[in-house]
Amino acid sequence: MLHYEPKDLSVPEVHRLLLGGVAPRPIALVSTISKNGINNLSPFSFFNAFGANPPIVAFSPSRRGKDASLKDTYNNLMDTKECVIQAVTHSLVEQISLASAEFSSDIDEFIKSGLTPINSDLIKPKRVKESPFQMECMLIEMKSFGESGAAANLAICEVLKFHIAEDIFTNGIIDPVKIDLVARMSGNYYSRAGSGVFEVEKPIGKKCIGYDRIPKHIRESDVYSANDLGKFGNSESIPGDKEVIDFIEKIKEETLNDFENGYDAFLRYQRVSNHKKMLKAALSMNENRKKNLELSAKCALNNNDMNFAWYTALFVEMI
Repeated sequence: MLHYEPKDLSVPEVHRLLLGGVAPRPIALVSTISKNGINNLSPFSFFNAFGANPPIVAFSPSRRGKDASLKDTYNNLMDTKECVIQAVTHSLVEQISLASAEFSSDIDEFIKSGLTPINSDLIKPKRVKESPFQMECMLIEMKSFGESGAAANLAICEVLKFHIAEDIFTNGIIDPVKIDLVARMSGNYYSRAGSGVFEVEKPIGKKCIGYDRIPKHIRESDVYSANDLGKFGNSESIPGDKEVIDFIEKIKEETLNDFENGYDAFLRYQRVSNHKKMLKAALSMNENRKKNLELSAKCALNNNDMNFAWYTALFVEMI
């Protein structure tokens, strides 16, 4: 590990560490309007949601690093107390990058970025037509943390109204693939959220067994990762011996042909993540049988077949 105290680093060095380690960060595309009626549009990646009752979001229109000057978004918010915060999707990312350029305060970034302004319902700042997720917001508080370059200003806002495209929903939930959000990384890097989506079952409302109740031979195996063990621990119960034996006997009763037997077959099914065929092949082998059973259980975990994973992992200790 490398160890740093911020006081020993330059501001750009601290900034680079934060951008690289606190990532990926959602991007707020914030539209405001000046007291003279000039539209402003700018993205901020120090942004997140912090409550739902009332709905609270916050972002940081921090001071410019080069001269500690305040950004137009900050000035407009302090003058009008209103903004619209939009989601940034992959289809907009180049235009959003353009909107982040340093234009003078009398320039309308909607025009510069080619994005379309549309009227809000409750406030004066315009919404971005192209974004599928828009929030009309009122500034609750602006907290400032210094007057030096890159000092944070935390704009805490209450959402007054949501505008959301109907076609990004699946079963009442905003579908991460359909909305196709992008997030900010370090340097010039971004992350496309939709292409990296995976599910983790939440333990809300469950009486999970926890890490400590996972059988010792599973906890101490060198096959399972900490993530794998966490998945086992998220279960509410451990199958009994009879369930395990009945399951294995049923697998053994299935007819195996030569193509499904042996280590070559096991490797073939492992390459395509077929945990059921991996187990059948592993049961036909004598050499490295326990490890191959554990690998079959691990594959089942990755495929979210929890019962299969438990039965296979527990059977290892019965051999």
